Amino acid sequence: MAPGAPRVYLAGPDVFRRDAAARFALLTEACDRLGLQALTPSDGLMPAWFTLDEIARGICKENMELIRQSRGVIANLAPFRGLEPDSGTVFEVGVAVAMGLPVIAYGVPAGAYADRVGDALELTRAEDGTLRDPEGCIVEDLGLPLNLMISCSVRIAASADDAIKEMAALLDQRS
Repeated sequence: MAPGAPRVYLAGPDVFRRDAAARFALLTEACDRLGLQALTPSDGLMPAWFTLDEIARGICKENMELIRQSRGVIANLAPFRGLEPDSGTVFEVGVAVAMGLPVIAYGVPAGAYADRVGDALELTRAEDGTLRDPEGCIVEDLGLPLNLMISCSVRIAASADDAIKEMAALLDQRS
């Protein structure tokens, strides 16, 4: 990658997958082709004598620093262990948005969040029209693909490649 290429942080639960290195290699290559320098999350390789707490804090510190070094974040917001994206990735997206960095997400299922919840849980419609889950909690029924705080704060692309292309074009416009 050429010196001075815009750095982008690759957020997502891919770090937990067995093929994490291969996944990040493909994403990094796609970024390279479009003139972006991919910054991949810390993989937690810390000295063996570190305590679990030191490892966790070290990973957090490293990833926060990588986000600070970035000009944008490309985030895999696919459902992870349920109906919602990985909570760590959502945190990183929030940090990036708070820093004023553009975030482009991918992996988001088509359709409205409320419809996906309705496919997984028995929902009821209250007299006032509010959609509720079996515990009586409101289910956002705004036609958005994710919680409104994410849906209203990020751009959503159809695929990782599309997200990378969109980020490259956006950062090129900002240069």
